Amino acid sequence: MSHRIAVVGSGPGGLTFARVLHRHGCPVAVFERDPAPDARPPGGTLDLHEGLGQLALDKAGLLTEFQALSRPEGQAMRILDADGTVLRDWRPGPDDRANPEIDRGQLRDLLLGPLDVQWGREVTRVAPGTRDGVLVRFADGRQETFDLVVGADGAWSRTRPVVSPVTPHYTGVTSVETSLDDVDTRHPGLARLIGDGSVAVYGVNRALVAQRNSGGHVKVYAQFRAPLDRHEHLDPADVEAVRSSLLALFDGWAAPVLDLLRHGTAFVHRPLHALPVSHTWTHVAGVTLLGDAAHLMPPLGAGANLAMLEGAELAEAITSAPGDPDQAVRAFEERMWARAGRWAKITTAGLERLVSPDPAEALALFDQVQPS
Repeated sequence: MSHRIAVVGSGPGGLTFARVLHRHGCPVAVFERDPAPDARPPGGTLDLHEGLGQLALDKAGLLTEFQALSRPEGQAMRILDADGTVLRDWRPGPDDRANPEIDRGQLRDLLLGPLDVQWGREVTRVAPGTRDGVLVRFADGRQETFDLVVGADGAWSRTRPVVSPVTPHYTGVTSVETSLDDVDTRHPGLARLIGDGSVAVYGVNRALVAQRNSGGHVKVYAQFRAPLDRHEHLDPADVEAVRSSLLALFDGWAAPVLDLLRHGTAFVHRPLHALPVSHTWTHVAGVTLLGDAAHLMPPLGAGANLAMLEGAELAEAITSAPGDPDQAVRAFEERMWARAGRWAKITTAGLERLVSPDPAEALALFDQVQPS
């Protein structure tokens, strides 16, 4: 296939797109603004669903390798009351592989494989309709043209303005992330509290969630409803000030639960943003989006899964219609919008219930998804 194809962004969606094209012998340029794969922490663990992320890996020929790396035991989920009472304690069966966990870094390395990512190539503008195709401009002043540019560049996509003027809005919920290292050795009590997967505690308009990663690493997320500027007065680098603010927010909760915050090593504020539930656009020849760039939604386990499946499906559509990739892209967008719209409704409603005035709503939602 002689078409010049580029993907902006080396997240799960962009890499899956490139990896499936590579499997079919189609060249693709992958541009990433980070200077190297390990330039910043990769983030926490992901649960890859059988019909979404795992299906995408199967299309990329990577499912067996994923199964060797993944942690089926990470599907375990425990819910506590604010006083520490165990309300639910679900553990997967020995053969349950519906949503096994994998660290983001491991998934990134798996997808990278033989791909030649152009690191440190920050895209500043995408301009379709030029004489030579779609023009991509970079922060270093260089520019290149392509027949198709796929924006897989996340929430604040530089590609999205080509097709849509819409920008993400604040959901009203902020998440503050911290971490625990060597939890089994340094904090055995917390290791037992968390178990093999995750533990969650829900209160009035707030929640604490701890999620085990591989190697004894644990990610902790304090979530709460607040104005976007609530913590503007706090310096994120002042770890003790942020810790004190969070402990005050969760005052009265059980001591073992608060230890998740007391032992955190650093804190990162992540206000949760989303695009409108039914975000679509008028098709623009030579440009499309996938993943968070197309349908940013609350982080309730769907985003990376959708991005990966979209990347795999778009690559397959292009390779199956080499004479007219634009028609394949149009059809892909229609399918993506319908599926993403359904998941956006689910995750938006889910966030409303998980961080709500009534903690019983969170428990009821969990029972719907994973009955006791």
